[in-house]
Amino acid sequence: MTDSFTEQADQVTAEVGKLLGEEKVDAILCVAGGWAGGSAKSKSLFKNCDMMWKQSMWTSTISSHLATKHLKEGGLLTLAGAKAALDGTPGMIGYGMAKSAVHQLCQSLAGKNSGLPPGAAAIAVLPVTLDTPMNRKSMPEADFSSWTPLEFLVETFHNWITGKNRPSSGSLIQVVTTEGKTELTPAYF
Repeated sequence: MTDSFTEQADQVTAEVGKLLGEEKVDAILCVAGGWAGGSAKSKSLFKNCDMMWKQSMWTSTISSHLATKHLKEGGLLTLAGAKAALDGTPGMIGYGMAKSAVHQLCQSLAGKNSGLPPGAAAIAVLPVTLDTPMNRKSMPEADFSSWTPLEFLVETFHNWITGKNRPSSGSLIQVVTTEGKTELTPAYF
């Protein structure tokens, strides 16, 4: 892939267009993301902000555009936000900046003229920590009972795709796991 957003977006859009043609899909699930820390005085601030923007906003924006072209009416677009980005993130500026932008994108996609197909929903999931091999490797001493299993998100996405307990478009859904029990809660009431 290229280091140019427009080139990458054009390339992905063209390749998915070749793959799907006129076929429409039930869902587009953008689960890309990552994490990088650093305050505003960190030597790695600019590098980490750039990386977080690419990992979160490039992928979310491209996925949103793909949804306008390939999502069925009533389909589902999910984006990967973060619960931490609902508040200030002074020790992880780039991460918070990028994830809060994903939240804004999701809410904008719920608007009347967003370009999504009729009846389609854009929903952002806002986890705390996902139970992934990379997270386990990076934080081997952590309490894994507070991490959200990927299987929980798979089941949640399946339910939403099939119309079961699907939140309204533009929803920011917090995903919080405590002592092995995961709950979904809207970020704003």
